[in-house]
Amino acid sequence: MDRIPRHIGIVMDGNGRWAKKRRLPRLMGHQAGTENTRRVLRACGEFGIKIVTLYGFSTENWQRPNDEVEGLFSIFEGAIDREVPELNRNGVRLRHLGRTEGLPERLVQKIESAMELTKDNDRLILNLAFNYGGRAEIVDAARRIIAEGIDATAIDEALFSSYLYTAGLPDLDLVIRTGGEMRLSNFLLWQTAYAEYYATPTFWPDFDEAELEKALLAYSQRTRKFGKLIEE
Repeated sequence: MDRIPRHIGIVMDGNGRWAKKRRLPRLMGHQAGTENTRRVLRACGEFGIKIVTLYGFSTENWQRPNDEVEGLFSIFEGAIDREVPELNRNGVRLRHLGRTEGLPERLVQKIESAMELTKDNDRLILNLAFNYGGRAEIVDAARRIIAEGIDATAIDEALFSSYLYTAGLPDLDLVIRTGGEMRLSNFLLWQTAYAEYYATPTFWPDFDEAELEKALLAYSQRTRKFGKLIEE
C-alpha cells in the first residue's frame, strides 16, 4: 500500500445479526463488537493511521427497545473502565462526538474523565461517536454560530467546520461500513463529503486485521479527484 488514510471512520454494523446467527441475545453481539474494537485499534496504529472515528450509538438508536438501549449504555461504561487505562498507556487520545443530553449521568462522567485523562496523548486520536447524528451536529453548529452573533457574511466552510464536534480535525479520507449495508446512516455528513467508501459483508465482531488491510488496500488503489480533472 503506497497510501494510508490519515482519518478513517467505521460504521460498526452487524452486531445483532452476528448474535442472531449464533442464536445469542443481541446484546451479546454488541459485547462481542466492543471487544473486537481493541484489536482493530491496535491494527490501525500499526498501519500508521492517525485518527479513527467509531460510530457506536446514533441519535436514531433511541428508537430501539429500552432494554437494548440500556444494555448498550452498560456495555459502553464497562468498555471505558476496561480499555481506557491501556489506551492511555499507548498514547491514544479520546474525544466524544455527539450530544450528552439524555445519556446517564454516570456515563457522561466516565466519558469526560476519559477525555481529561488522555487529552495530552498524540499517537492516535480516537473519536467515539456516541449519541451522534450528522444532522444534529450541523444543527448544533448553526445554533452556536447564531448564539455567538456571528455575521452571516463571515460564515464560510472553514468557520462552519470549526463549530462542528470534529473541530480541529481533518475530514475523513475513508469510511468503512461492516455488515453489508450501503448507506452512511447519518454518519459525519459534513466531514465525509469527499471520503472514499468501503463496504464489507463481514459483521463487525468478525472484522479483524486482515479485513482492515483489505479496506486499506482498496483505498490505496483509488484516485481521489476532489472534483478536479486528473490525468489517468
